[in-house]
Amino acid sequence: MLQDFEKCKPEDKDTLNAEIKELRARLIATQQLLREKKLPVLVLIEGWAAAGKGSLIKEIISEIDPRFYNVVSPAVIPESESRYPFLYPYASAIPENGKLIFLDSGWMENVVRKQLRLEISKEEYKRRVRAVNEFERQLRDGGYLVLKIFLHIDKKEQFERLNALTESADTEWRVTADDLWQHREYKQFMKAYDDFMEKTDETVKWHILDGTKKKAAVRDAMKLLVEKIDKALEKGRYTGEPFEEEFPLLKMPKLSEVDLSPAIEEEEYKKELKKLQKRLSELHNVIYRKKIPVILCYEGWDAAGKGGNIRRVAYPLDPRGFDVHPIASPEPHELNRQYLWRFWTRLPRTGHICIFDRTWYGRVMVERLEGFCSEKDWKRAYNEINEFERQLTDWGAVLLKFWIHIDQDTQLARFNERQNTPEKQWKITEEDWRNREKWPQYETAVDEMLQKTSTENAPWFIIESNDKHYARIKALRIIVEALEKACESHFENTYG
Repeated sequence: MLQDFEKCKPEDKDTLNAEIKELRARLIATQQLLREKKLPVLVLIEGWAAAGKGSLIKEIISEIDPRFYNVVSPAVIPESESRYPFLYPYASAIPENGKLIFLDSGWMENVVRKQLRLEISKEEYKRRVRAVNEFERQLRDGGYLVLKIFLHIDKKEQFERLNALTESADTEWRVTADDLWQHREYKQFMKAYDDFMEKTDETVKWHILDGTKKKAAVRDAMKLLVEKIDKALEKGRYTGEPFEEEFPLLKMPKLSEVDLSPAIEEEEYKKELKKLQKRLSELHNVIYRKKIPVILCYEGWDAAGKGGNIRRVAYPLDPRGFDVHPIASPEPHELNRQYLWRFWTRLPRTGHICIFDRTWYGRVMVERLEGFCSEKDWKRAYNEINEFERQLTDWGAVLLKFWIHIDQDTQLARFNERQNTPEKQWKITEEDWRNREKWPQYETAVDEMLQKTSTENAPWFIIESNDKHYARIKALRIIVEALEKACESHFENTYG
């Protein structure tokens, strides 16, 4: 990698200018094709301080229609975003289909600096490297074109550039304390960059460019981008093959094996509800103080009682500290991104609670059965979801997943009640009746989902809901017990 890198030889200036002009013309010509083929492109530009990352991006985008690209500089993460998972700023920034995004530094700089500051442990470093590899592979498998460039200069060149910047009052602000620290510890950074690039080079290759030859670097970067776009447009969007990592899975029963007879007496229900809600209110203060994020996921049959269950959980919470996200069919801007994007962007800050009324599991249920994604897509999703959830629990989140379960007779009775009660008719739609006709197919899909995604770190809980009161109490007990355990075993989180 960097330690073996050889500087480029000087090239004729006129020849370089001619090549850059030709590459610009080719890049302009591909803009409309990118849009037509719905190919999203993410370009990550990493490199040394003062290596010219910003100038390189400026040269690449100089003739591109600004409606088709965005430039993001997440190297300095604001405090508000530091309260999210480490990949949050990057996952949130991924482009829509047919557009480009340029990241001026990103996940590598973030991880390396935290590692060298000893802000993360060796184990956390390994987890972040794994998360980066998973993230890049998920983007690639979802049809994204990802290009990673590292702009390299030696220590002497860096010193001269930093010195030149500090000599002018108009540019000295561009040199930060971190930049000076990096220069002092150049060898240490070199070793750390090398290690990170070697560990994240398998799925998406790194391309090291000589930052001392500015025009040559522009030519080489544009050539890489144009050639990769041309190749992708010729072959069509890539979709990855399904594979399954060996996650530690919990044994789950099939839905047909679940006893739905449990019930609770009215008086006991009222007593338990009051007690559990009072305790949940107390724990909400504790998790806020200890900055523990909580994610509650509700899936289940239509009319199973998800809404009522969620209301009993939300009632005792401070409204400033939680959000409920009802997940419906994706909006156009959501449909035009990798499917997990709309969940990354809805995650809670540390110390807050997020409740999902339907979740990312739509990928392996409704999207699978209604043909909204390919077979490869939904089969690949089991592993992608397990990876996503592991990243959330590695971050320190309490992640609870509920399947609210009823039988077909109970669903029919509730459908008829809604149909025949004017104030409840808004709850029943033609789609609900159509879904009911596909109960056997959905049951097969749910059984597979439970078997393949109930991991030790993110288990599924089947909530028997023929008796709605029983279901509410069971869910509340699980939540309270999980939060008590998290508060007792909480340690200072080093992930965010």
